[in-house]
Amino acid sequence: MSGHSKWSTIKRKKGALDAKRGKIFTKLIKEITVAARVGGGNVEANPRLRSAVQTARENNMPFANIDRAVKKGTGEIEGATYEEVTYEGYGPGGTALFIESLTDNKNRTVAEIRSILTKNNGNLGANGSVAWMFEKKGVIVVNKTKAKEDQLMEIALEAGAEDISDEKDAFEIRTDPCAFETTKEALEKNKIQWDLTEVSMVPKNTVKLAGKEAEQMLRLMESLEDCDDVQKVYSNFDIDESEMEKIATE
Repeated sequence: MSGHSKWSTIKRKKGALDAKRGKIFTKLIKEITVAARVGGGNVEANPRLRSAVQTARENNMPFANIDRAVKKGTGEIEGATYEEVTYEGYGPGGTALFIESLTDNKNRTVAEIRSILTKNNGNLGANGSVAWMFEKKGVIVVNKTKAKEDQLMEIALEAGAEDISDEKDAFEIRTDPCAFETTKEALEKNKIQWDLTEVSMVPKNTVKLAGKEAEQMLRLMESLEDCDDVQKVYSNFDIDESEMEKIATE
């Protein structure tokens, strides 16, 4: 499992996401608004919007908030205009960072991201400097208590998944982004719950970190994720899961 996916799963287990519910709502509202602006407000006809709305519901966002975000995107009510911008850079130990943002002020956002990187032993790179190290994939993490490997493999591969890997306490399913929703729907139909689902930038190779560099990396990830303009952060770090859990509780 990629370091990013492991870190997201551990934070979910620890309840760290609940403590930042307001910040999560802000990011989800931006994503729903942009998805509706780009592909229209019909959830059934807009896969990106459907995924964003489903994630919002999984995070217990009130329907009124979702509806208002959709209407802002379609122009039915006034709202800020967000621009999709990606940034690339490097973290501790030479790790690669791919940062997705939605912003109404690019100058503010790049200044904030550069400041966060500088304070956490990282630096901003040029466009294209690390993007080639990642592939866009659908990622679904299912705890081993929720399904047997044979059952999961049969359901997922039939729905169009590319691969299933055994990751200690969980199985990680990877799909082409086009097969992401159909794979999720197949799991739902078979009443299989997941710990994490996302369309992610998955690293082709990873960089092993430990000790001080591992701590710096996870502090950097948290600082970037706390930035209001940053939607998602992807990296190619690999930190032992037990060390991640230890750092998460400190």
